[in-house]
Amino acid sequence: MAKLAGKAGAVSYDTGTEILGIKSWTLDYVSDALETTDFVAAGVRSYIVGCSSWSGSFEGYKDGAPPAITGSIYNASFLEADTAGYCWTGSVLFTGIHPSVSFDGVVSYTWDFQGTGALTIASV
Repeated sequence: MAKLAGKAGAVSYDTGTEILGIKSWTLDYVSDALETTDFVAAGVRSYIVGCSSWSGSFEGYKDGAPPAITGSIYNASFLEADTAGYCWTGSVLFTGIHPSVSFDGVVSYTWDFQGTGALTIASV
């Protein structure tokens, strides 16, 4: 598998509106493991797949006014690179924004999101 530099990553919403100043993003895609162990299993646990869900966050530096997206559902794209196929997409509910300011640092923001519905996984 080829290595990929994250220098062309990006976060956008509402069919192409890029959130400026973003320096990193994280996406967690998980499935529930539902336990089905019974007496016949002789002490060895067994599971079936339950529901899947996805959520995450992204962070960056202030670059203009932050978009007023918290509390709203949008189509969102999380790009690994600027090449086709290196993108995760789906509908998200933006659940929080966290500004951070210090006298000796750069003003930054962190956003949280919860996926709703299916996630299209990067194909490359």
